[in-house]
Amino acid sequence: MLLEVHANASDMLRGQQTATVFESLTSGEIPSGRGLNQETSLTRVGDTLWGSHYGTLVSVIALFPSVIDVLQMIGEDGSTSEQKSEARLLSNSLHSFDFVFCLHFMKLILGITNELSQALQKKDQDIVNSMELVGVCKHQLQKTRVENDRWDSLLNQVAMVCERHDIDVCNMDEMFLLPGRLRRKAPQMTNLHYYRVELFYAVIDLQLMELENRFNETNTDLLISMACLNPRDSFAAFDKSKLIHLAHFYPDDFSDFELLILDDQLETYIVDMRMTSKFSNLKGISDLAQKMVESKRDKVFTLVYLLIKLAMILPVATATVERTFSAMNVVKNRLRNRMGDQWMNDCLVTYIEKDVFAELVNEDIIDKFQKMKTRRGHC
Repeated sequence: MLLEVHANASDMLRGQQTATVFESLTSGEIPSGRGLNQETSLTRVGDTLWGSHYGTLVSVIALFPSVIDVLQMIGEDGSTSEQKSEARLLSNSLHSFDFVFCLHFMKLILGITNELSQALQKKDQDIVNSMELVGVCKHQLQKTRVENDRWDSLLNQVAMVCERHDIDVCNMDEMFLLPGRLRRKAPQMTNLHYYRVELFYAVIDLQLMELENRFNETNTDLLISMACLNPRDSFAAFDKSKLIHLAHFYPDDFSDFELLILDDQLETYIVDMRMTSKFSNLKGISDLAQKMVESKRDKVFTLVYLLIKLAMILPVATATVERTFSAMNVVKNRLRNRMGDQWMNDCLVTYIEKDVFAELVNEDIIDKFQKMKTRRGHC
């Protein structure tokens, strides 16, 4: 039933958007031409793919008039009273200054970090360019925070959208009142203070703090040093001093004696790699490690190979942590917020590795569970 309702809503939205574009073309409000006015639909937000949120925001802004129209139609002609009530509630929420402001503000913030997000999601990451994008994002966020033009531009854009759709524009000089709170218990602040300080500044500061925590000087130094192992373009990124510096991050794996040996071993290693044809067209560190094992170079350059293995483990560990935190928002939600740590860990494993568990046969799992001498089911 839910799938049928969703499909009907999608068809209505597509039809309404087509009618809106046709009307605008007829009146001359938008230009026509090859590649213009192609069909657009709402982008689904992924559970763990953070970059998908930006695409969803862009599509909501592009289809905002059609979304409002479709919700109004469902609110009037929905198949059930529950569906009508939900549609009216959503329509009222969307048809407000607060929603329009947050929608465009979120698009602004995620638009600044979108390229960095896309770069970090690539399997074959260009670490150096990614770290440069971190610096660009920090600069853009700080510039957005301190320059009045950025705030004024956002506010003007929101006001234009509100006027276009008959939404009351918030008077920034009036006192802010949180919906559902009594005026005498509400915090004493103006709308300008709420939207600029409590939202605009606060969210930007959180983004800057997040970038600083994830990509501090030590982490950035580590990643840039790791990029020197990249075998592309005849090991063009090779830098012995940075690789020695990388080894210093692993004091349990490289003693002072082994660091002296590594210094000399890297000299021989890079000459051998550049002179041997089988290492000339490698694309990444994983290809390099595989070729070294095939050619027995891992037995010759033991310390260099150890450094390569440590560099390969780092992105996997980082990605696993990121996926785990993202999955926690799905597994341990508001309705399951009292589950124990062990039960949550078990659920996270099956959720994160769902491709592996999808291949298991349910009957085999049931048989193994029944053969266990001591077993305890979770409620």
